[in-house]
Parts: sequence; structure tokens; C-alpha cells
Amino acid sequence: MTTLGWLSMAATLGLVLLLAKPLGEWMARIYDGRPGVLGPVLGPVERFCYRASGIDPTSEMGWRSYMIAALAVNAVGLVAVYAFQRLQGVLPLNPAALGGVEPFSALNTAVAFASNTNWQGYGGETTMSYLTQMMALTVQNFLSAATGMAVLVALARGFARRESSAIGNFYADFVRSTLYILIPLALVLALALVSQGVVQTFAPAVTATVVDAGVDADGAPVTEQTIAVGPVASQIAIKQLGTNGGGYYNANSAHPLENPTPLSNLLELLAILLLPAALCITFGRLVGDVRQGWALLVAMTVLFIPLAAGMYAVEAAGNPRIAALGVDASAGYDAPGGNMEGKELRFGVPASAYWAAATTAASNGSVNAMHDSFTPLGGMIALFLMQLGEVVFGGVGSGLYGMLMFAVVTVFIAGLMVGRTPEYLGKKIEAYEMQMASLAVLFPCAIVLIGTAAAVMLPAALASRANPGAHGFSEILYAFTSMGNNNGSAFAGISANTPFYNLAGAAAMFASRFWVLVPVLALAGALAGKKAIPTGPGTLPTDRPLFIGFLVAVVIIVGALTFVPALALGPVAEHLSLWSMR
Repeated sequence: MTTLGWLSMAATLGLVLLLAKPLGEWMARIYDGRPGVLGPVLGPVERFCYRASGIDPTSEMGWRSYMIAALAVNAVGLVAVYAFQRLQGVLPLNPAALGGVEPFSALNTAVAFASNTNWQGYGGETTMSYLTQMMALTVQNFLSAATGMAVLVALARGFARRESSAIGNFYADFVRSTLYILIPLALVLALALVSQGVVQTFAPAVTATVVDAGVDADGAPVTEQTIAVGPVASQIAIKQLGTNGGGYYNANSAHPLENPTPLSNLLELLAILLLPAALCITFGRLVGDVRQGWALLVAMTVLFIPLAAGMYAVEAAGNPRIAALGVDASAGYDAPGGNMEGKELRFGVPASAYWAAATTAASNGSVNAMHDSFTPLGGMIALFLMQLGEVVFGGVGSGLYGMLMFAVVTVFIAGLMVGRTPEYLGKKIEAYEMQMASLAVLFPCAIVLIGTAAAVMLPAALASRANPGAHGFSEILYAFTSMGNNNGSAFAGISANTPFYNLAGAAAMFASRFWVLVPVLALAGALAGKKAIPTGPGTLPTDRPLFIGFLVAVVIIVGALTFVPALALGPVAEHLSLWSMR
């Protein structure tokens, strides 16, 4: 570990928190129908979208109508992504003449991008045409992120409104999220990434003569290298801002044409965490008490800091088996130090560890290092960040509404402790609200554990492991943890492009995203119909350190009680085996 490493991590998080307030307040104004300077430019486009679709943006929806609209839009997107993949062999913008994607893989990818998971069982540059990357995957990155943001706004209205049967108009929230927030931010970020060397072109792949010729596995001479290019920067910008994570290249953000410099790495890291953090401030503004938003953001940060620091510490400590051979793993002027297996030299341990923590906390799933090569405890921290329910920042919109489900559970527990009817933001939390919150919190946990249990019992699923024993179990657990929490990163040692993982993964991703939307919107509708309760002496202040600490404890306890046994069989057992055989 180095002082510079710690300072770089602290500075990155500091920038996120510094930018969260102005961005969050700007988004709140957009959802209130006050787009500011963007109004004259994008207002006509917004109105055209409504006219072309026959939508009245002022027509309010109940929670069921809002849910049906959200599911319908995403169903159309899912079918479109599937069709583009299957038909890409006969569609234009395919200079490599790639054929249609295999049906099971195409289904898995379509569900992955519709659910904001972006799990990739394929190599992007060798599987998808330029048209599929742009019109299917990149477009879906916008749509899935906008869906999460819209559902969060609907939930905020549920808390803010009194005795109302409506929670807004999904189409208006969806269009404003895309048009005024995601597109402008993605455009700025894409231009910044291009300036750093991220490619953006329709030209075909480049053939280069290698400097040091070698031979292939069959002994044939290798004198040329094919370098895949394409419309990369436009996809990378929204994959990070929308906490999507699906890379243009198979190596994702470890690829030098997708993330070439320390500055591009910093910009992409900021993009991963910025919108989830800023939406906390947006929520506070929409419910009329910005302190509530800050309280949620502080709770996320309190959870994130020790886990990110722990990730850096264990990766900087290196592998004890290697240290036992007399190898010095300490960082120095001419050595990066620590566990550098699977990491890029241009980033080193600090930037790789911080990215791994951020991407698993934020439901992003992109990687700039291979998580399968992390130390057992480093991999365990990545697992645990996802197993907390992707609420430590989490996905755009979905992370915050997940944290709000935990907040509802927290005030309910607090109410039981003092013998008072629990309330949150002026609304009574009763049996129905607790049922919906519990479903949203526990359903992804069930998906992870059931999927993992099925995989370890089926020979076809076990055959996908690259490693036996504890690490092989960790690869399976990581796969279903990632898919069941809509993250998308992987212990890439597992061969996931098989019928079992394509179909089981698609079911896990679909259910975890869209089944959870139902209780969240049902809760929003129930809250909107309630009367406001005046604050009394027995009310638990939900913007104070006591509540923040209580909320953090509930999130950790739910994750620990659910997943510690599985973690003990995987990364913990592997860690103990490393030390026992030194």
C-alpha cells in the first residue's frame, strides 16, 4: 500500500461527493418540468416524442398503469435486442461479416441488457456487428438506465404525495431521463474519452505487422495482428453513466482501446458512481427534505469506504504463497507491488482495486482488471458488495430504491423496538408496505442461492468451472450473485456461454430486475394514497446519525445472515488454504 494509492482513491470519491449536489439538484428540476437551459434546445424534441407516440405527458398513472408501461417499454427493447443479434448477418454495418448470434446466447444477452445487468457470455468484438453494438446494445443501455431512474422518481412521488391515486407518468419520466440527463452527459463523456484515445469509427478492423513475430499453437508463424475497432466511445460513455457495464471488447475496460490512460480511467470511475450518488440529492429535493437524501448518501458512503479500503489492502498485500518463495511484494519505485495477476500495469493495484469495489457497489459490472485473479478476500469483498443487494450506490435509480426498501425495513424494526407504529417521511409503514419491501429485499437473495445450488448439483453446470474446489465454487457463486443482483461482472474463469448458464442466467436477471419493480411500484402507490402524519416526540428522525447507523447495520445484517455460509465455502475456505500451505 502507498500513500499515493490511498490519496487517489480518496480524491476520486471526493469528486463524486462534490459533484453529487449540483447534479442532483439539476435532475430534480428536470423531473419537476423545469429543464432550464436545455429546454429551448431539447423541448421540441421531447414534445415530438410525445406526439409521435400518441402520449399525453400530463396524464397521471396509478402504480399498475405505471408498471405496465415500464414493462411494455422494456419488453419491446428486449425483443429488439434479440432480433438485431439474430439478424445481424444480413444487416448493414457489419464489416467483419459476422453471422447471427446463437439463439440461447442472444436471449441471454437481450435479457442482460434489458435488465441493466449487461452480463456478457460472448466476446464483443468477435460476436457483435457495429450495428448491433450501436442500435441494440448502446440504445438499450439508455433505456434500461432511464427505466431505473423513472421508477425511483415514482417512488419519491409516493412519499411526497398525500391521498393521491397517481404517481406520475412513466413515459414523461422515461423521456426526460433519457433526453435531458443521459444523452447530454453521455455526449460530453464520449468526447472526453475520444480525446484520450478511445476509438470511435465505422472503419473495418486494422491489420498491423507485429514487431516480434512468433508462432501459433500449431507452430505456424504469426506476423500480423488484427486490431478490432468500431463505435466504442459512444457505448463506453453510457455503459458507465447508466451503470450498465457491458463492454465493446471482451476485456471490457481493461482493453487499451476502451480505457487507454489514467485520465480515461478516472473519468470512467467518476461516471460509474456519479449518477447513483447524485440521485440521492434528487430524491431529497423531490420529497421536500434534502437532508433525507444526504442521509441515504452518507449511509451508502459509510458502507462503501471500509469495503473499498479493504479491497485495496488485501490486493496490495499480495499472495502469501508467492511471498513464501522469497518474492518481495512491496511497492517501490520500480515495482507496482501486491497481487498484480490479472491487472493492467498502467493502472496498478490501487486503481484496479478501487474500480472493482466501485463496479460491484454500483451495479455497473465493467472491469479494468480480472476479478477471477484477485486474492480470495479481494474476490469476497466484490461478492459481498453485490450481495448487500446492490444498494451501496447501486444501479442508476435501482440502487436508491433498493436502499429505500431497506430504510422501510429499518423504521419498521425501530418502531417495534419502541412500541410505536413505524413511519418514514411522514407516512405510516404498515403490514402491506413491509410485505412489499421484504419482497424487494429478499427476492434477489433467493435467486442467488437457488441458482448457485442448482449449478453445483448439475454436471453440465459444474463442467463450466475453470478451477476445482473452493475457487470453482466461488466462480459459480459469483456468476449467480452478479446475475441475481443485475451487476454483470464475472469471475471470468467460468465458461458461461452454455445452454444452462444462458437460460438460467436469463431467468435470474429477468426476475431480479422486473419482479422487484412490482413491489417497489406497489409500495409507491400505497404510500401516495396515505395521509401525512405529523412528526411527534416518538418519531424516529431519519436524517440523523442514529438512523444512518441503524440503516447500515440492517443492510449488513441481512447480507451477512444470508450469504456468510456460502462465502465460507468459497473465498474464506480458499483464503485459509493459502495460509495453511505457506
